[in-house]
Amino acid sequence: MVVFMVDRNLPGITMDQLAAAQKAAIEASQSFSAKGKKVRYIRSTFVPAEGHCMCLFEAQNPQHVKEVNETAKLPFTRIVEAADLTPPK
Repeated sequence: MVVFMVDRNLPGITMDQLAAAQKAAIEASQSFSAKGKKVRYIRSTFVPAEGHCMCLFEAQNPQHVKEVNETAKLPFTRIVEAADLTPPK
């Protein structure tokens, strides 16, 4: 599986709205995976001062990530392959 970054511009979003968006992304990912389109939400990073959010997903291809975000009704500006450099625990 490949890691993809979903870039979002969310000016004016509240933390409650952001939490709801994260929940929608997780639930849509789980639904797609249950139907055979393996997508896993990894995490998000949000820059409040800029209204900029970057979300990481793991999937077989970017189309599945796009479909998850469209299903969850989450806006995005781009989806690109990325490297998740989180150190092992």
